[in-house]
Amino acid sequence: MRCHIAKLNDVIDYLKHNNIQYEVIEHAPAFSAHEVAIVSHVLEKDLAKTLIVHANEKYYMVVIPANHRLDDHLLHDVLKVKHAHLASEEDLHVIFPDCEVGTMPPFGNLYALPVYMDKTLADDDLIVFNACSHTRSIRMKMCDFVHLVKPVIAEFSRSRFDIKET
Repeated sequence: MRCHIAKLNDVIDYLKHNNIQYEVIEHAPAFSAHEVAIVSHVLEKDLAKTLIVHANEKYYMVVIPANHRLDDHLLHDVLKVKHAHLASEEDLHVIFPDCEVGTMPPFGNLYALPVYMDKTLADDDLIVFNACSHTRSIRMKMCDFVHLVKPVIAEFSRSRFDIKET
């Protein structure tokens, strides 16, 4: 279905091929962005959460700070769509067959997916993200990430404390 590079070694090879400095963070198993931040000793605001959105028969990779939630109205405006929803677990298995569910790295360019990054995250010096595993993350310079991935940078998330449940 998609071109994919998903295994940690493939991501590392990609970074090395592009002469990018990075650090692999080994940590206890973590299954939510909040848990990853804790076990990897990273502030939630500095941890990138990668989400896959399905809209208009396409998938989009959206990257937001771990302490944020998507703002549906802003996301619809940014993607220029009327309806969007998170991809299902089954979709994630197909798109990212070599990644543990929910651990896809934010390199949509390697999966033929457009990448949208929230501007709040883009303002950071470093980016930390899941690396295809519930026990590994990667830390690298934000400027290197932006250079490699070339994400669309826009505002489409809010601090989870600013969003009221409906």
